[in-house]
Amino acid sequence: MAVPKSKITRSRRGMRRSHDKLAAPAFIEDKKSGNLRRNHHIDLKSGLYNGRQVLEPTDE
Repeated sequence: MAVPKSKITRSRRGMRRSHDKLAAPAFIEDKKSGNLRRNHHIDLKSGLYNGRQVLEPTDE
């Protein structure tokens, strides 16, 4: 069975785990419609992606 040679301090353990946190998704404001959307995702309200009509626009 593996046994650590020395104790890992709370500080060192915390520094190792500091990159394990979840990042909140970033939203940007669409230039044309002004709606919030994820970067590199389709604007579901207008149906546009990168200036092209990908989906049918919703009437809501």
